[in-house]
Amino acid sequence: MSETIVKVKEMSVYYGGVNALSDINLEVKKGDFLGIIGPNGGGKSTLLKAVLGLVPLNTGEVRIFGEKPEKARNKTGYVPQYIGLDKSFPVTVNEVVLTGRLKPGIKPFFRYSKSDREAVDEILSKVGIHALSKRRISELSGGEFQKMLIARALVSRPELLLLDEPTASVDARSREQIYSLLSELNKDMTIILVTHDLFAVSTQVKSLACLNTNLVYHGKPELNESIVHNLYGCPVDLIAHGVPHRVLGEHEHGDCGGSIC
Repeated sequence: MSETIVKVKEMSVYYGGVNALSDINLEVKKGDFLGIIGPNGGGKSTLLKAVLGLVPLNTGEVRIFGEKPEKARNKTGYVPQYIGLDKSFPVTVNEVVLTGRLKPGIKPFFRYSKSDREAVDEILSKVGIHALSKRRISELSGGEFQKMLIARALVSRPELLLLDEPTASVDARSREQIYSLLSELNKDMTIILVTHDLFAVSTQVKSLACLNTNLVYHGKPELNESIVHNLYGCPVDLIAHGVPHRVLGEHEHGDCGGSIC
C-alpha cells in the first residue's frame, strides 16, 4: 500500500464568519498527481494554504508526512497563485530562485553557500530557463516568470509540490512546457495542482478532487453530469480548449446553464 503523504481529516476553515471549507476529508498517496477543480470562491486556494499551515483551521487536522505542516516544510514546495513580488524591483531570476534555499532563523551577514548556487544552476536548467538566470524579472514573459516561481519552489528539493493555477496567465506553448515539466517531476515527487484547465484534468492528473466548500468528489479523473452539477450548482457543458467534442453529453439548458472551457 502506498504511503500517505497528505491527510486531511474533518477540516473546516472560516474567514470572518464565512465558511470557506467545510468538513474536508482527503488523502493523497505517494506518487499521486492530484488535480483540484471547482468554481471561483469554492475554497481551492484556501485548501492548499490550509494543507501548508498558512491559514488556521476551525476544526479538524492536517498531517504531511505524518507531521504537522510546519514541521514538514523542508519537504514541501509551494507555487502560489499570486505573489507579492514587484516586477519592477531590480532583482534577477537567479536571485529570486536563491531565496528558495533560505531556512528559518537566518543570521545577519548570511551568505549563500556554493551548494546553494549549484542547486539553483541545476534547477534552472531543469526548468529550462538557465539562459535567463541573469535577466531582471521585469524583462520576463508571463511563462518565464511562472517557470521562475516553479524553480524557486523546487530548489529546496521537495518531496511534495503544491501549485495554485500555475498556467493561468501563460501562453499555450508555456502551458504545454509546464505540464511536460510537471509530468517529469511527478516521477520523483507527489504533486497537488489547483487548476481551471480541463486539459490538465484529462491528460495530466492521476486523481481528481472537486471542491465547492465541500468535497464533492475525490477519485479517478473522470467527470460526469452528476459530479459537475453538484460542483457548479447547475448543468454545464465542458468543452476542452475549443476542441469540437463534448466531455459531457447534451442537455437542456436551464436558467443557469452554460459552458466551462
